[in-house]
Amino acid sequence: MKVIFAGTPDFAVPALAALIDAGHEIVLVLTQPDRPAGRGMKLKASPVKALALQHGIPVYQPETLKTPESQAPVAAVAADVMIVAAYGLILPQSVLDMPHRGCLNIHASLLPRWRGAAPIQRAIQTGDAETGVTIMEVVLALDAGAMLKKGTIPITEDDTAQTLHDGLAELGGRLMVQALAELDQLVPEPQDARLVTYAEKLRKDEAPLDWHQPAAQLSRQVRAFNPFPAAQAVLEGEVWKVWFARAVPGTGVPGEIVGLQNGIDVACGDGVLRIEELQKPGGRRLAWKEFLAGSPLKIGDRFKA
Repeated sequence: MKVIFAGTPDFAVPALAALIDAGHEIVLVLTQPDRPAGRGMKLKASPVKALALQHGIPVYQPETLKTPESQAPVAAVAADVMIVAAYGLILPQSVLDMPHRGCLNIHASLLPRWRGAAPIQRAIQTGDAETGVTIMEVVLALDAGAMLKKGTIPITEDDTAQTLHDGLAELGGRLMVQALAELDQLVPEPQDARLVTYAEKLRKDEAPLDWHQPAAQLSRQVRAFNPFPAAQAVLEGEVWKVWFARAVPGTGVPGEIVGLQNGIDVACGDGVLRIEELQKPGGRRLAWKEFLAGSPLKIGDRFKA
């Protein structure tokens, strides 16, 4: 098929690569304009743009698609279908109507659960046993289109938002290739409005750990917020980032360090949070043993609760 691909971040890269490998003709890539990044704040191309240029695919980076002038390059390619994966720009109905076979989206949840901005993180944080990818039709309402195809991935106690993101990105690419191959046979399934939940955007003010909460809940928070915004713990006025932790049995005063044999064990409202990777201000991310070598802690030290 003649495909327009609309995507910007790392999540969208496996899908574009899969479509290229499957032999589809990518006639145009839509991606966000280059943005300042790094210490020098130099303009940096999106990961999707970088891959498109490697393959000689035309790239279009409009600031908006709301004007007839901005829409003209999209109409000019006369695509069969548009594939959307974390593009980040609103697509007006006039643009959605341009491809002959419509627009399909790769969404990182099992819709109608977790519509919205942070489906991967909220699935971990809430304790879902599994998540997945939904291939859906794009409509103007947020993630509300009819569903065409799904694939699932279990959420394990070792998963962070980053590991789950990577697995879902690969799954999304495979599912989209399958969906295009089966497009004539797929039957759109409307979403059940009674089952809709929304995954709100992550906020930095959610980062601090409340040691009065159960350890299992804090473990999910730590893993859901890795890599952003990173869970935070405060000790003697310093804000530390906690990158990985798991819940283990135990008791103690919430926030108090109760063990240093197998990790940095911190008592919670229920159980103990075993911190396995963390970072002091201005320091590097370190495994707990390396961390203790340079920052001695002792049993009885207490994080701000």
